[in-house]
This record gives sequence, structure tokens and C-alpha cells, in this order.
Amino acid sequence: MIRDAETGDLAGLAAILGWWCRDTDWMPKLHNADQDLWFIGQLHARDVLRVTGRPALGFLARSGPEVNALYLAPEARRRGFGRALMAEAMRAEDHLYLWSFAANLPARAFYAALGFHETGRTDGRDNEECLPDIRLEWSRHGAAS
Repeated sequence: MIRDAETGDLAGLAAILGWWCRDTDWMPKLHNADQDLWFIGQLHARDVLRVTGRPALGFLARSGPEVNALYLAPEARRRGFGRALMAEAMRAEDHLYLWSFAANLPARAFYAALGFHETGRTDGRDNEECLPDIRLEWSRHGAAS
């Protein structure tokens, strides 16, 4: 079940984000739980914020063709929830793009399996985490823009 995020979901979504950051050894630990909640509130206010499950097991935030976040609770990983959230976004847009940290090999493999292609890289000087990242794009018509 995919649905719009509700205000009551936000604390759970912040917890999902926090779990991922804590459980990812290469990810700098920059934010506390209150800051994660603030960030999720910002996504809820400005983006299309879709969740799967009740209570939410994962979420995708999108602003037009830009996917700003996709996170899943540990128990929801590798069960098709991320693929379902992305499939919905791919039905809504002819073209999608996102940034993935270069170190996030599982995410990069996931997006490649969905047909995303690398279209750019940074050395990390342009993001808060100071980690190299990769721009990935998908187009319904086959070639990334």
C-alpha cells in the first residue's frame, strides 16, 4: 500500500532515516533525532512524500523529476517496497534523477537495475556529508538526459 505521508507518520520516517545513518558505517553521523525530524518535516512541506505501509515502513520524497530521498526500515529492505515506491515515481514522470553517494553500492545497484544511468559525479565538496556522489538519471524513453 503506497499513500501520501500524514503528519502522524513523520516521527516514524525520521526514525527510518536515523536508523539508516547509524547503521551505515561510511556515513558521517551529523544529525540527531530532532534534526532528522525537522528534515522530514521539510520534505513533507515541499515534496511529494509517499510512504509504504501503515505504520510506514519506507518513504520516497520527490520534487517533480528529482528524487530527494528513498529510505526503508531495516525489516522492509529487500522485500520490494523500494521498487514499488520507485515504480510509482516512474509512472508519474517521464524522467527522474537523483544523487547517490558513491560509497552506497547497494543503492547504486538498485537504481541500475531500474534503468538509471550515471550522468555526473562530484568530489563531495558540494554536500554536507563531504562524500563523493553520483548523479543518476532514468528516462521512460531509454536515454538519460
